[in-house]
Amino acid sequence: MDSATYATLSRQSGLMREMQVLANNIANAATTGYRAEAVIFTEFVRAPDGAGEVLSMAHAGARHTDASAGGLRRTGGSFDLAIEGPGFFRIETPQGERLTRAGAFALSPAGEMLTPQGGRLLDAGGAPVFAPPEARSIAIARDGTLSADGQPVAQIGLVEPEDPRELIREDGVRFRTSGALRPVEAPTVLQGFLETSNVSAVSEIARLIEVQRGYELGQGFLDQEDERVRGALRTLGS
Repeated sequence: MDSATYATLSRQSGLMREMQVLANNIANAATTGYRAEAVIFTEFVRAPDGAGEVLSMAHAGARHTDASAGGLRRTGGSFDLAIEGPGFFRIETPQGERLTRAGAFALSPAGEMLTPQGGRLLDAGGAPVFAPPEARSIAIARDGTLSADGQPVAQIGLVEPEDPRELIREDGVRFRTSGALRPVEAPTVLQGFLETSNVSAVSEIARLIEVQRGYELGQGFLDQEDERVRGALRTLGS
């Protein structure tokens, strides 16, 4: 297999990964708290043993999460929360503590604030947030203070990784980190709002079409090379 074929196969693999990421972004364009992903391409250069040309290939080795905030959608829900500025909600799950920007919570019969998947919202000290189910009014201040009937009962904690590069996406809107977390210095929580996805569906669709065209061109080259090799083998065998 010649260098051009190796390089094209490497490029095709990277373009396929990018198409998958773009398709996932588009599918989550309306998902609360979703942050878009992008594939990072790097050049992989390999010098063959002995004499010969240097082989340069594209390598899709990492993904990048777009940290820009989504828009704010007013819902009026007492347990719908949006973060304005940096930070993540802390969520307790069976797999351990996780982070999210998706603030669509619901109050359980026991008074726990839960995600749609059943994760428990944690306070600034890492304990589950409780709101008295019998309370007639629940107010959440911009600093995350939760009050029931005018009495403070909990402090919602917002955190961020000390090193953003250690933030690992676990599923669409849930993250974990391999490093340390720190409290957000000036947290801002908005009650009655949800953060929308930061995906620009139009931009992602346009990029997907561009990548698909590039993939089709690469596939055309590989098909031609395959036919060329087959023709050469037929000639040798005749």
